[in-house]
Parts: sequence; structure tokens; C-alpha cells
Amino acid sequence: MDPILNYINGEFQPSATGNTLATVNPATGQTITTLPRSSAEDVALAAQAAQQAGQAWSATTMEERMDWLHRIADALEEEKETIARLESTDTGKPISLARRVDAARSVANFRFFATYGRDHTEPTFADHGAVNHVHRSPIGCVGLITPWNLPLYLLTWKVAPALLMGNTIVAKPSELTPMTAHHFAKVLSKLNFPSGVFNLVHGLGPEVGQAIVEHPNIRGISFTGGTATGKTVAATAAPMFKKLSLELGGKNATVVLDDAPLEEMMDGIVRASFTNSGQVCLCGSRVLVDASIYDRFKAMFVDAVNNIVVGDPTQEDTVMGSVISSDHQTKVEGYIELGRQEGGTVLTGGTARETPVEGVSPAGAFLRPTVIEGLSHTSRTATEEIFGPVVTLHPFTSEEEALEMANATDYGLAGSVWTGDTERGYAFAQQMDTGIVWVNTWLNRDLRTPFGGVKQSGVGREGGAWSLNFFSELTNICVQQP
Repeated sequence: MDPILNYINGEFQPSATGNTLATVNPATGQTITTLPRSSAEDVALAAQAAQQAGQAWSATTMEERMDWLHRIADALEEEKETIARLESTDTGKPISLARRVDAARSVANFRFFATYGRDHTEPTFADHGAVNHVHRSPIGCVGLITPWNLPLYLLTWKVAPALLMGNTIVAKPSELTPMTAHHFAKVLSKLNFPSGVFNLVHGLGPEVGQAIVEHPNIRGISFTGGTATGKTVAATAAPMFKKLSLELGGKNATVVLDDAPLEEMMDGIVRASFTNSGQVCLCGSRVLVDASIYDRFKAMFVDAVNNIVVGDPTQEDTVMGSVISSDHQTKVEGYIELGRQEGGTVLTGGTARETPVEGVSPAGAFLRPTVIEGLSHTSRTATEEIFGPVVTLHPFTSEEEALEMANATDYGLAGSVWTGDTERGYAFAQQMDTGIVWVNTWLNRDLRTPFGGVKQSGVGREGGAWSLNFFSELTNICVQQP
């Protein structure tokens, strides 16, 4: 495969130093190709290109920008199969999942914001003989830093509203999964998208991501990634008074109340636990179950988990592929061992050595879905973000205890409640200290709604009007009426 390159001012180019990194297929351990190991010099070139393109791009009308979003969506629609295969190869996720989620959502993000921009109207407020108008203007150049678990899905989730509001962009995808971002740049190039409006710089977080956050002409930062890195981003950006959006980690609770119809809901609960090998910030890695149904739930849940098809991501029937890298595999296995040390019992799964996956490369970073019981809800295994296919089970004896357990982490991104009574579920959900709660469903997304977390799960919200607000500066214009 040809080397991946930076995309700056409408041109594909290597890093200024010529240094490269390798991107590896985690399901085989084989190197796919190389990508630039860029530096602050490359970021400066991208920021300069974005600044130079800013005046012309911001001068376009909203209608012209919405037309561009639809054109980009059309082009991504035509490339859906290519995108899915690139994403599957780069991340180790099943091709079926990459089609259904990553490729489809990348199209939907552009389609949604193009339509939302057309339907959205700014309010006016009349009082004291004057009319107040809300006027939007672009921030200018924004930095977008995105993670490896949903590479193009999350990049386009930021790119679409940033472009819609007239901003120019310097983007950095994860160095672990650069392929679909590179392909996206190729799509823009084929469309003759205006040079310098979207710029892509590959490389390591401390070398490229930090340079984006530090650059004085990049006036807003939208970051999705780990909480530890988010703290560094915030510490750098806040004293520079940049606009800042942080979508960070999660340690989410799946709460199963005593009236939950388990036969109907088990597939949804398992999906919430292990989609993308548990490498979704919204996955429910702590399953809290009413003690009166705990034994029955445990038997059904373990049986359903054992039926998950783990294997070669290129096979259509594979449900769970590899984790993102051998290093991450080692990290997750460390938490499985920690769970044992903290007094937990592994009900199914375990380390790769204990429960190997048949029919895959021995160099692949595969783990079977793992379920652990017997842990305190305050144990490290039950409170620290593992971000892998590991779930802990915890019985509770009352709703009050369930709420205490659900809220007993430093994170507050998402959660779900499963019950036969939706009003009861809604009342319970309102007491959970988290940004998103699903009742009797999971990852059911209306893109108009606010997306984001509380506590160490982040700052700010994305989606609908919240994205438009972040990617624009709001001015109130008060006009006294004659």
C-alpha cells in the first residue's frame, strides 16, 4: 500500500523531517504502510494554510457550505465499502461492524449537519423597544484531535459542523488508525474542495497533538480521547483562552432492575457490553443487577457472551475482532489479572493464553469477551477505564444501592437502565450522574441531542445546536426600533 501522507493546503506531502511511523493491522500483527511522524513544523504549515484559506471560506454563504456537506456525503456514500474495509484493517473490528457503524455514520454526519443547518433558525428577542439578533461568525482555525476506536466516524462528527459554521481545520487522527482520515482527504481532493480549508497532520500526540493545542492561531480545540490526555489538552488550552470541547473516558453502568424482561433485553445488554471489543467510550463495563434476579441473569448473560463469534475481522459472521494493538491487549490482560487479585472470579473469557481464539493469526491482538463477578463496586477493576472486552457483574438489593454503585466512579459519560416499566426507568435515569442515559436501549443516537459527559468524562457537549454553538462565536446585535 502507498505511504500515507499529510494533507496540507490541498497537497499530499511527507513530514518536514521525512520521518515515518508504521501502522499495523492488529488482527495479523503485520505492517500495513507508513505514515508521517510529523512535528510542530508541519502543524505550523497546516495552520498557515488554514489561516490563508479562512477569509474566503468564511465569506461563503451557509447555503454554499451546506451544498459542500451534501457533496462530501455523496462522495463518502460511494466509497462506503472502501471505507469499511480500510477501517476494519486498521482497527481489527469486524467488517460487518465497520459497514454498519463507521462507514454509515461518516456519511450520516455530513448529511445530518447539512440538513440541520438548513432547518436551524436563530432566535430574536424583542424587549424595551429593541430587537436582539443572534449573529454567528466562525471561530477561525480549529484543531480537531480524534481517537482510534471510531476513526472516521468521530473525525467527521467534528469536521461537518466545523465546516458548516465557516471554520478552517487542522486535524490529527490517531497514529494507530490513520487510513480512513487519509482516504477522506483523498475524497476531498477529488472533489476539488477549497485548498487549505481542511488540513490533516499525522503523528504522535505529544509531537503533533500538543503542537496543535499550543499553536496561537488555532483558536478552538475539539478533542475526543483518554482522560489523562484530556487533562494535558485542558492545561495547555485554558490559559490561552481557546474554546475547548473534551469528550473523554467512561466507566459506564448498565443497570438491570428486577422487572426487566431478560429474554427480550439480553441481546441489547450484551451489545452494550462488548461492541467493538468493548472499545467504545459508551460501552457498559459495569453491569449492576437486582439481587433477586442475579443468578438467572448471570446464567443467561454468560451463555449469550459465549455465543459471540470472535475471529477474523474479514469474515462476515465475525461479531468481535481484535483489540487495537498488542500493547492494549497486554493492558487489558493486566486488568483481568488485577480482577483476580482483588477477589473476583472469571466466569468466562480470560487472557489470550488461557482462552485462545481459533483460526486467527497468532500475532493478532485477540481476546475473548470476559466476565468477572465477586468484586467490590469500588475496586480498581470496577472503577478504572479498561476500554476492552471486560465486564464486571455486581448485585444490588435496592434502587438506592444501585444508584450509589452507578455513581461511584470518577467518570460520568453514559449509562443504561433496563426495566419493564419505562416510567420507572426514566425516574432512575434522572438520578444517574452522567451525561447520557438510555432506557431499554443502547447507542440509540438522535444527532440533535447533546452528547458529552460530566466529571472526568469531559467538558462541553456535541450534537445539533451544541456543535453549532461550539464551532461559532455568538454576537448579540441589539437594534433599537424607530
